[in-house]
Amino acid sequence: MGKATVTEHSVTPYFDVEAFMTLSRETRLGGAAMERIADLWEQWLPLLNAREVNSGKISWLAVWLPESVEETVDETWAKSPSEGYLCNNLAQFLCMSAVQELLPEVGEGECAPAPRPVTTLGEALASMGVPYKGEGPTLSRRYAVATHYPYRGGCDICCLQNRCPKGQGQPENAGIVLPGYERETNDAD
Repeated sequence: MGKATVTEHSVTPYFDVEAFMTLSRETRLGGAAMERIADLWEQWLPLLNAREVNSGKISWLAVWLPESVEETVDETWAKSPSEGYLCNNLAQFLCMSAVQELLPEVGEGECAPAPRPVTTLGEALASMGVPYKGEGPTLSRRYAVATHYPYRGGCDICCLQNRCPKGQGQPENAGIVLPGYERETNDAD
């Protein structure tokens, strides 16, 4: 068991409408939907967490939104699936925009490779309120990312590669994850 230091990073990603629409696979958004999305971005931006976890040998970046965002998305989803879909995408987009602000190389690969769930990282994540689900590498927060910091490579270093459509050469299947449709994994590997 190793001891890690945790450093907070300040991030203020800008809202790239075109990139959001690409993620959402939308070609057009109405004024009311855009207004709601812009309001949520402003509400959620101060809730965004970005921390560097340094073990001395290796560092990781963890970015996440709190459970309250998940609850808002779920409530919205229950009222309007189309609006819930956009809110879900927005939360994922906000996290990935923050990662990309700190690790611009992630934008080229369009992915932040998941690190192996080592004890030091797991303990640090748990202390920040973002523990692994089970033995990892899936995090307990729906809108959360853990990756290497600084950037160390794309799919070739990702511990999820054998379970990821993109890592298996099927990028058309990669995209957003809808609430309640998270893939259950067998993390015995």
